[in-house]
Amino acid sequence: MTDELPPRTTKGAHEKKKAIDVVTVFLLSITAVLTAWCGFEASKWGGEMSIAFSQASSARIQAAAAEGEARDARQYDLSIYTQWVLADLDGDTELVSYIEERFTPEFRVAFDAWNAGGRSDRGPFATEEYVPPGTDEAVEFTARADTKFDEALENNQRGDNYALLTVLFALVLFLTAMAQRELAPWVRRAFLILAIAVAAVGIAIMLTFPIRI
Repeated sequence: MTDELPPRTTKGAHEKKKAIDVVTVFLLSITAVLTAWCGFEASKWGGEMSIAFSQASSARIQAAAAEGEARDARQYDLSIYTQWVLADLDGDTELVSYIEERFTPEFRVAFDAWNAGGRSDRGPFATEEYVPPGTDEAVEFTARADTKFDEALENNQRGDNYALLTVLFALVLFLTAMAQRELAPWVRRAFLILAIAVAAVGIAIMLTFPIRI
């Protein structure tokens, strides 16, 4: 009976080693796939970041163009209004009527509101009704640019998060590789258990991240 113990002990140790090897290979395979997936997602979110930054830049350019249009319109209306003021001060009603016929639609609305309000404001330009062409578009494009810029920053952070996960999974690969070394059985098991724990944490974190295909 004493002679049978060493073979059984050797067989049990061999089976444990084989089980550890199977778990190790499985963990290496899964971690390799997850690392590749995180790299893919980091690349995709990096692309989304570039697109959002490009859209934000385009919206900024359109906002600047709209603001330029509004500024030119305001300058034109201001020039016409200056001539109207001079004609009104001179009492030249014929010239006043002539100039009023050349008001732009936007300035006409503000001018009529100014008149209806008893000319209490500092001028038609101070009324809420005066909105030169391009003003609303400038506000809209500026808001779009801000939104796209924030979206780009968010996408950049998402890409960074996936990139950090690749580092975490690289640690899993390192610990798993150490578990394959010719070390004491308890040391190998410790490395393997730690690798499984780190992999589980990485997977749990990854499941909270958005996916872009």
